[in-house]
Amino acid sequence: MSVSHDHPHPVDRRVRLQGRPVDTFPALPPEVDRGTPRRITEVGEEVLNRPCREVTEFGTPELSTLIDDMFRTMYVAEGAGLAANQVGVDLRVFVYDCSDDDGIRHVGHIVNPVLELPGPGARRLVDDMEGCLSVPGAGLPVPRTDQAVVRGLDQDGNPLVVEGTGYFARCLQHEADHLIGHLYLDRLAKRDRKEALRQMADRREEVFARRELKAERLAARP
Repeated sequence: MSVSHDHPHPVDRRVRLQGRPVDTFPALPPEVDRGTPRRITEVGEEVLNRPCREVTEFGTPELSTLIDDMFRTMYVAEGAGLAANQVGVDLRVFVYDCSDDDGIRHVGHIVNPVLELPGPGARRLVDDMEGCLSVPGAGLPVPRTDQAVVRGLDQDGNPLVVEGTGYFARCLQHEADHLIGHLYLDRLAKRDRKEALRQMADRREEVFARRELKAERLAARP
């Protein structure tokens, strides 16, 4: 998920790491320094259109490396969330660094997530701008509930519960959609989907140039 102009990337705010409050946390998670950027898949690629596989082995170097690389890739692309199939890996994993509407920064990863939304009586839909790193340069309003809970595991197999409100709830829903093979474009009317693809065609090269510059700046950090 990309960061909208109304919801800039969080910097120094209250932080919840893996769903739990922490006193301090760096602007860049340690995974970013360990990771290597990967190519982000784009709309139309088959890996984005099929459900991802459950992770069955935990605590492995391969899973740790994937999560580190996803964090690095997300930061290069200036995103708020990234699913594994967006780097071409069809596993049920996503990472995030996203603020909610109260200014709380949420950082972490979740494996084999199960999304829970409020029941119809408690559900409030909000239209807000949404973009996707796999649809570079496009953004359109998408209705989402303003609350969401994701239950899953961390990379070592420990249980996690991550609760989101506002924009972070949107992020959780967006990333959970990826893992069942859906893009936010699938939630748009046909006319709006065409508009998103037109925006992508117009802005794609500009987005790629910005990502390349960000990658160079991250690589130059001491």
